[in-house]
Amino acid sequence: MKILLANPRGFCAGVVRAIDTVEIALRRFPPPIYVRKEIVHNKIVVEGFQKRGVVFIDSLEEAPEGSLVVFSAHGVSPEVRRRARSRRLRVIDATCPLVTKVHLEVHSFLKKGYTFLLIGHRDHDEVDGTLGEAPDKIFLVETPEDVARAPVPDPDHLMVLTQTTLSVDETRGILAAVKRRFPHAAAPAKDDICYATQNRQDAVKELARRGAEVFLVVGSKNSSNSQRLVDVAASQGARGHLVDRAEEIDPAWLAGVRVVGITAGASAPEHLVREVIAVLTTRYGGVLEEVTVRAENVHFALPKDFQDGGMPAGK
Repeated sequence: MKILLANPRGFCAGVVRAIDTVEIALRRFPPPIYVRKEIVHNKIVVEGFQKRGVVFIDSLEEAPEGSLVVFSAHGVSPEVRRRARSRRLRVIDATCPLVTKVHLEVHSFLKKGYTFLLIGHRDHDEVDGTLGEAPDKIFLVETPEDVARAPVPDPDHLMVLTQTTLSVDETRGILAAVKRRFPHAAAPAKDDICYATQNRQDAVKELARRGAEVFLVVGSKNSSNSQRLVDVAASQGARGHLVDRAEEIDPAWLAGVRVVGITAGASAPEHLVREVIAVLTTRYGGVLEEVTVRAENVHFALPKDFQDGGMPAGK
């Protein structure tokens, strides 16, 4: 069996920043440390932090007044920041800078009288935060059919936004529908799309071109970008399986398979990838070959909030 290992794979710069933020908070501040929502969408990462005393909450009301709360990489709405202020919470904001950029774009175009179409997945944490920046001015579209139904008051003042963890491939059909109905709509900046999402999908395509019949995608079920890697594998004629850990691999998936592709979603740790590789090499005699499609050299600075032990929300 040949094992083709995708590169790039796993953690993106925004995830590294978010996880490092919680790690540093654990070292610098007394427990408990609260994190609103999952810091990143990965079951193993979250469980690891829980074992070390991090408390994950869905609502800020679960955190005692005056406590320290970390906002996840997916971003939050102004209403969440308002509630944090009202509860005198100290906040460390681990929002991915690419998400923050989209939020800033909303306010820049609002001043010019624009409304927005947001391409994304309903109920995703990032989408909830972006919608909250201007609830009456942003309309979520998940399909070309949604574009046809969108209530746009002024087609000449329309801006298109995207959930950052989508890929160019995923947005192409919806953007085409927008262009047909609203030819003067302002297109999203190319760098609104997460570089890591696109790179990981391109790597899956390359492995498929090199003969990968089955893909093992390391990632959690609530990770949008991990699920999309499985979809991309299927689009290339391969079978894809999402696993959190190596023990979830079903031997039936590998029966008669000559070439296996391995990759990981942007929130999946490398040590979980290595566990999968170990299973394939020791149990199946797999021979590993790493395939590099694109180099990634993106790094984000840590939140400035650390300098004050957590800033009052909104500052």
